[in-house]
Amino acid sequence: MSAVWTIALRELASYYRTPIGWVITALFLLLSGTWVSFATIRPAEPASLRVFFAISQWLLLVVAPAISMRLFSDEFRMRTIEPLLTAPLSDWHVVLGKYAGAVMFLVALLVPTGVFVILLELVADPDMGPIFAGYLGLFLLGMLYLAVGMLFSSLSENQTVAFLGTLFFFMILWFASMQAAPLAPAPFDDLLRSLSIFARLADFAKGVIDTAHIAFFVTLSLWFVVLTVVRLEIRRWR
Repeated sequence: MSAVWTIALRELASYYRTPIGWVITALFLLLSGTWVSFATIRPAEPASLRVFFAISQWLLLVVAPAISMRLFSDEFRMRTIEPLLTAPLSDWHVVLGKYAGAVMFLVALLVPTGVFVILLELVADPDMGPIFAGYLGLFLLGMLYLAVGMLFSSLSENQTVAFLGTLFFFMILWFASMQAAPLAPAPFDDLLRSLSIFARLADFAKGVIDTAHIAFFVTLSLWFVVLTVVRLEIRRWR
């Protein structure tokens, strides 16, 4: 685990050694803060952060691929992946370390939004249950976004391709689960609806912590992490 931790810290630090980490953080906080200030913290509005969670799921759809696109693509482009793969580390160490670093950056991105909770507490008396559940859902969603983005990053040395591949993957998933599902015959309609990540996140924002939703996000995230490991093993033996 020390190897995983070392890679994770190296990956986390790399985000802040370049402008991209600071730009991503600033844009996310600026856009989400603007939305919260105009749609939540004002008279007659409910004392909740549902608006923040609703807009954040779309912001993360862009932010998460921007975080994950460089995980392996940059290593391929700079030709630094060979020393990493020939080191006394397994592919699992490399993948889990990079993934953990990206998840840690996601947490660092969400922590400053705690200011929204403090401001809401100062002007109203919010129910903290839905807020906690909403943050849990947002974290699980971010984990899934990053896992898929990491897989696409391992498939190409072009960061733009990795970014667009992740973005289009979730746009297709959204279309299939939200638009195509009502038109599909049974039992395919229920199958497509079960793939809706946004409907599941809406339950979290309402304060509903369903273990089925948690299992959905965790299982899918682990599945894409495993696929990334397989991809690296294929590259190692080519």
